[in-house]
Amino acid sequence: MPLLDQFRRIRVTGAVLLIFCFAGVAAADVKTSYGSKGVRFETSDGNWQTNLQWRAQFRYLNPYTGDPRQVDDFDGSSTSTFQARRLRMKIGGHGFKPWLKYYFEVDLEPSRDFDDDGSDTSARVIDWRIDIAKNKKASVRVGQWKIDYNRERVDSSGRQQFVERSIVNRVFTIDRQVGVQLKGHLFEETPADMRYYLGVYTGNGRGVVGDDNSMMYAGRLQWNFLGRDLPTRQTDVEFTEETTASLAFGAMTTEGRCTRWSSSGCGNLDGFDSPGDATEEQFEIDQTVLEFALKRRGLSIQSELHKKMVTDRSVGTEFDFDGAFAQVGYFFHHVIPAVPRPLEFALRWANVEEPNETDRSFKNERDELTFAANWFFDGHRNKLTLDVSKLELEDDVLARNVSDERVRLQWDVSF
Repeated sequence: MPLLDQFRRIRVTGAVLLIFCFAGVAAADVKTSYGSKGVRFETSDGNWQTNLQWRAQFRYLNPYTGDPRQVDDFDGSSTSTFQARRLRMKIGGHGFKPWLKYYFEVDLEPSRDFDDDGSDTSARVIDWRIDIAKNKKASVRVGQWKIDYNRERVDSSGRQQFVERSIVNRVFTIDRQVGVQLKGHLFEETPADMRYYLGVYTGNGRGVVGDDNSMMYAGRLQWNFLGRDLPTRQTDVEFTEETTASLAFGAMTTEGRCTRWSSSGCGNLDGFDSPGDATEEQFEIDQTVLEFALKRRGLSIQSELHKKMVTDRSVGTEFDFDGAFAQVGYFFHHVIPAVPRPLEFALRWANVEEPNETDRSFKNERDELTFAANWFFDGHRNKLTLDVSKLELEDDVLARNVSDERVRLQWDVSF
């Protein structure tokens, strides 16, 4: 669908939503304001609320637009380019009662390859969900969203410490799914403070109806062991006065055509049949994650340890994937006043071990070491990020070790 038609549809949808939300309410009863969630429309009784926000990421990259995963990627020609990485419209709030919440997000990203048809440039709804959140100890969510499995993926792309997530993300994220989830926050402000998430999903990723009898089952348990809840956003730009930390464990199992997921939906890992070529329930996926995060007075630490097993029933073989990353960031102004207050420095290490694309009895090992500098004009709502990476690949089949550097510069802004 042409982009202009998509904009028209979005404009009409927004107008209909506002009419629906405030149907029967006199104009004098609607208050408007602006805050962290954008422009807010709210009735005087507080029962109806809509927040509208726009976000954009403008990025420069050299020499890769993504993470090189094969020797050919390192040996290929370099790229120096600008990219509109994410252009998003967010609409959320509540209706009827403050505990009946809704949210949806539209991706307007226009970037495409030079040889793609113009019709490939189109908007897409990536998130839509409704929360019945009357009781904090047990609430229900239905819709499509980034499943609460691991912190790095749930952290918004607009609240990252680096230009993009680590090399671990592509292999281990379960991303957006359609389904239903039970979640809650228990024993608040005690040493047993914890959050739990249990869900059942189609397992086919964003915007896809299930085509078999199998479902995805996923859960997460987060222990805020110091009695203070740790929000899912990176860096400590808020300057957390008291040490706040969490330990979390997540697990997922499913059967189907997919071996990986992304914001584009169901996909395949290198060396596996694509979803279109795979048979129903060809792949069994089982994976776990162990996670730690901490913030204190400008210091932020975050790490994850991943394990994934893919059973390909077409060949009767199991394949193991291992991944890990750790990152730390700090605002040095708090110990060296000469360093500007809005400036943060961060360092990340990541590692992935996965079956070789051409001979899956061998392993490939990839490493990432990334240094970043962030300048926060207005927190995560307006920031500039520069990161420089050392990327390495060890290919056991070709008996080659290759490496290269990558530079990225990004302006991330929300209105």
